[in-house]
Formats: sequence, C-alpha cells, structure tokens
Amino acid sequence: MADVMIMNEIEATASRLGIDLSQLDLDSIQLPPGEDFGIVSDDEDVYQEDNMDFDTGFGNIIVVDNLPVVPLEKFGKLEVVIRKIYSQIGVIKEDGLWMPLDPETKKTLGYCLIEYNTPQEAELAREKTHGYRLDKSHIFAVNMFDDFDRFMKVPDQWAPPEIVPYTPGENLQEWLTDEKARDQFVIRAGSDTEVLWNDARHLKPDPVYKRSYWTESFVQWSPLGTYLATVHRQGAAVWGGAATFNRLMRYAHPQVKQIDFSPGEKYLVTYSSHEPSNPRDANRVVMNIFDLRTGKVMRDFKGSADDFAIGGAGVVTGVSWPIFRWGGREDKYFARLGKNMISVYETETFSLVDKKSLKVENVLDFSWSPTDPIIALFVPELGGGNQPARVSLVQIPSKEELRQKNLFSVSDCKMYWQSNGDYLAVKVDRYTKTKKSTYTGFELFRIKERDIPIEVLELDNKNDKIIAFAWEPKGHRFAVIHGDSPRPDVSFYSMRTAHHTGRISKLATLKGKQANALFWSPTGRFIILAGLRGFNGQLEFFDVDELETMATTEHFMATDIEWDPTGRYVATAVTSVHEMENGFNIWSFNGKLLYRILKDHFFQFLWRPRPPSFLSPEKEEEIAKNLKKYSKKYEAEDQDVSMLLSEQDREKRRMLKDEWDKWVSEWKHLHEEEKLARQKLRDGEASDEEEEYEDKEVQVEEVLDISEEIVSSEYEQV
Repeated sequence: MADVMIMNEIEATASRLGIDLSQLDLDSIQLPPGEDFGIVSDDEDVYQEDNMDFDTGFGNIIVVDNLPVVPLEKFGKLEVVIRKIYSQIGVIKEDGLWMPLDPETKKTLGYCLIEYNTPQEAELAREKTHGYRLDKSHIFAVNMFDDFDRFMKVPDQWAPPEIVPYTPGENLQEWLTDEKARDQFVIRAGSDTEVLWNDARHLKPDPVYKRSYWTESFVQWSPLGTYLATVHRQGAAVWGGAATFNRLMRYAHPQVKQIDFSPGEKYLVTYSSHEPSNPRDANRVVMNIFDLRTGKVMRDFKGSADDFAIGGAGVVTGVSWPIFRWGGREDKYFARLGKNMISVYETETFSLVDKKSLKVENVLDFSWSPTDPIIALFVPELGGGNQPARVSLVQIPSKEELRQKNLFSVSDCKMYWQSNGDYLAVKVDRYTKTKKSTYTGFELFRIKERDIPIEVLELDNKNDKIIAFAWEPKGHRFAVIHGDSPRPDVSFYSMRTAHHTGRISKLATLKGKQANALFWSPTGRFIILAGLRGFNGQLEFFDVDELETMATTEHFMATDIEWDPTGRYVATAVTSVHEMENGFNIWSFNGKLLYRILKDHFFQFLWRPRPPSFLSPEKEEEIAKNLKKYSKKYEAEDQDVSMLLSEQDREKRRMLKDEWDKWVSEWKHLHEEEKLARQKLRDGEASDEEEEYEDKEVQVEEVLDISEEIVSSEYEQV
C-alpha cells in the first residue's frame, strides 16, 4: 500500500512538470555518491546486516559448565543427578537436556545445555545454581546461552569505558512536599485507575494521574507510600515518580494472583496458584520473594496448596493470604505456619534461622509484634483438655520463650497487637461448665514492662458476644463492641487508671449503638462507630477524650471506611458489591461531609500511606504546645480559601439570577408580542389585569349519544 502511494506521488509530480515517465529509463539514473535524496533503498536492511544485533531467541537455554567428565557407563547416573537439581527450579522441555560426548574417548565434555519452557525459569536457574558445589572438585559455572553471542563480540584490544555523566533519579517522595499538605489517594472505577489529591479546602479532588487498563485486577500502595503496584498476567510492576507515575521495575511471575510488600519496602512477595492436571490433586502454588529495587528473585517457594495451608495439616486446599508474615519494620525476618512448626527465615541469606524451624506441637496461629522481633503463638488444648491451651511469646532469633500463659476450657483464641507493640490483647472464648455455650474474656500482656505482667478482663456481662475489638493507634486505650444485634453496646477501656499506670480501667459504655465495626483515627482520640452491611452505613463520629458524640450520619450501603494517614479526613465508599450509589464520600474528622463523588463500577479506594515522621517525640510535643503559632499560617490560607469559595458561591448565585432575569425578560417580550392575539380572543378587550374581569359560570348541555330501545308493555303480554 505504501509503495502504491509513493508511485502515485511520483506520477502526480511528473504530470505537474510535464514529464512523460514512459520515455524515461529509471534504471539509468545515478545518484551522487553518499546521497539518497531521502529515498531509502529496498536493500538497506541487507547492507546493515553486518551491524545488526541479532536476537538468537535462545533465552530459555542455559549452559552448565564444570561438570564431572565421566565415561559412557556413568552417563545415565550423571544425567539423573543434573535433571534432579534443575527440574526443581522449572519445567525442563522434553529432550531439553543435552550433554555431549567426545567421539574419540566416549566421555562427557564437562558441560551440558538445559532448555526450559520459559526464559524466566532459565534466568532463575542461572541465579540459583551458578557457583553450586556438586563436590569439592566440581563447582557449577552457569551462563545463559544468549550470552555467548555477547562474549564473541568482545574486542581483542581493551578500550576504556565511556564515562556517562551522573544523572540523579527522580525524588520518589516528592509528593510529601506538597505546599498545601494534602494527601493522595487512588481509585479504580471501570477500566480507569486514577491518582488524585484530596483538596478538602476546595471541596473536590485534584487530579494527578489517570490511566486506562493500568492493572488487570487490583492496585496496592507500598507500606510507606513510595510505590504503587499493579498486577498483570505476566507479573507485577511498581510505579512512582515526582511529577507523574513511571514504571520503576517489573517482576516476572506468570498468572500472579496476590502480592505483598515487606514493611520496610525492601521486598515484594508474589503468589500464584495453578490447577493440576489431575482434578484430585491440590493446586500447585508458586511464590517468589523479589528484591524490590533490583527485581532479583531472592528466594522462591513451590509446592501444593496443602503445603501452604494454615496449620499445614494437608487437608485444607485453601490458602490464607499473606502466607509469609513479616517481623518488625526492618525486614530482617519473615515466617510461615507449618504442621507442628513455625518456619522463621532471615533475609540476609533467606534461609531458616539456625537452619531449622521452631518446633511447636499443634501450633494453630501466630503473629509478630509490629515493632520487635517477638512472636506470639497460640496452641489449642490437647488430649481432651488434659493439656491446656497456651499463648507464648518467643524472642527471635534466640527462640527464647519470654512468657507463657496457660488457658483452660478454650474454644477459640485471637490475638491483637497494639501498633507500638506495647500491649498484646488475647481474646479467649471459653466453654461453660456444661460445654453447651461459650463466654469471652481478655488476657492483656504488658510487653514492655518487667516480666511481662498479664491482666484478665471480663465484661460486666461475660455472656455478651464480642462483635469487634480495636486498639487505639499509638495509645493505651481500646474499644469493644459487645452484646446482641441490632443494638449492641460499645465500651472503652484504658490500660491505665488515674492513680496507677499498671491497672486496667473502664472509661465508659455506650448503650444500644447501631455498630458492628470500629475505625480509630491513626492519631488516636477519635473513632468511628460504623454499622456496615446489615446496618446500611450508619456512622457515629466519637471523641474518646471528651466521651461525646461529634456527629451521627450515614453513607447508605457503605462497604469500606478508611482514615487518611494524618487523621484529618475519612473516606467512606460503596463499591461494586452493590449495583447502586457506587462512589465515595470524604468527611472531616468530626463527621462533616465535605464532598461526594459518584462512580459507576467502583472497585477500590486507597489512601496513599505516609512514612513515619522524622520528628522526635519531644519535637512533636513542642509543636503541640505551640500549635497556635504554627497554625496562623494555615488559618490565613484557610480564610483566603473560604473567601474564594464565598466569592465563587456569590458568582454562582449571580449567574443563576442573571439566567432567571434573562428568562423573565424573554417571557415578557413574548407576552408583549402575543398581546394582539389575546385582545382578539377577548373580543377587543385590551387589558390584561385580572381584577377588571368577572367570572361567570355558564352551563352548557351537550348531547353525547342517542339510542332507541323497544320496551314491551304489560297489555301486550295479555
């Protein structure tokens, strides 16, 4: 098609110049040396063939060197050993292992070629086995087959490398320097994903970046807000930047289903599950742990879904995510639950701590302290109650047991860490003496105090059902929803009393609240008592310091509630779980609705997390004491914005009034144009004033229908 267009242009030009192309011998035309007048030769690709950088297409093949040289009779044994090592990493193609023989000696040549199904498997095999020690005399040297082309092009003479000037990368924390101190959030609706500023002063969101089909399933912020992760069929990717969102790294993992960041953003865990060829077998699970910045696979885990099921009992096909739980904020340790053990790994070598798992008979659950390398684990009752249940605190890496509490007649147990790791609450459901019902109490551990003292808390009515529990972030208080629906009670407790910092005290109980979920502000003090699902989005904004309700409202059918990281604003959302009223509302901390955005097919709302403050506690306390001095600047800005909004409101009202006046003027003009027609209809009366006329009621009879019917009389019947 392009050739036809070019020829048509040549013929049109020749016709304009009066040249008869049929009389020209085009082959006899010679261009000056080195000049092509913009006409590229059809053979240009042939001329440049010697300079082309060929892609051989052998990216799924590795070369393993430094193998033992063995005679023909030991060939099969060596092949089995090599296949066993490399088949654990990926699927080797049929006839995909080739180990050549010396035709004269009939011995192997000390190397082999292995072909995998995918280049990713081959790359992983190279990373995992390069330097592998088969024995003292044979250490594997592994290279990609494609690398040999590159090695062959190395010049014979050394030349100094070109010095590339340093160009600093983008500041990935640029968004934290916003002059208006705003926070960002990401939403997904339909096929679009958007990042926006929460411009609460102007009562609207401010767009930052929008992209269609950015992800194939969901998006996720990293814990410190540096990256935004997207998920695709080929793997995951992270994005970030100063002014826009650029792709920073890709992580190859076909059919990835879930991802998880380490708390310090050093590592990314990816997960996929693949259906087996035999329906009776469990799904095959593949997990990779990537270095977040380099994209290198630090360790992979493979097995059946039963191997990674909670408890590792081998009878559960479902897997609870995340499988690996990270310890502390420094990304030093991660662990997973297995059958009668907890496997704890350290990230320096990505191997088990002390090269063995922590053996705990019948361990059912565990959780890390948010700040320290301490594991809290729960073991249920054994032997029909002869061996009590217990909760233990174990220090890592020493695996020393710091504290243990035996529990009797236990039905179920759940652990809740306070965000600073100061306290651990263990909710214990116990059987009554008849074993026909249960009641609930709390075991409260003071982690940072000497010998880790434990207190027992029972509700005033210990038969009350516990609906929700939540610690105050960075604080010493907690809230409990208890009782029977639809109007349970909400109680607040403190780990301190007015005269004793080591005693639990009850602060207040709110009776008959339509709530089934608790959402503390990340800065503490304020809490939302929410009625989700069956309670249709009831919201009560409560000040725990003053023990008073600030606002009671609702977001009908709300499915999600999330505080922004500063505790200034709250987002409530209705996702596509419901077909109607999809979108989100932004509220102030005290329950004032700021703005509402409706979005069809609304899937996700996520605030962008903030990293911890660099201010010391003393500096934060000093700022709090002198808040008025610091707030003057922002109060002035707020006043300017308020005046601007007021001016905008006045302008809007003025435009509405102008629009009304214009309509009235047009109506009066039309009324004047129709005056003669009205006068004619009134038999010449010119006045339009109603009081100059009198109403008369006139009755008009109108025949609608006439019908005839012959009626027989009584005389005719005789």
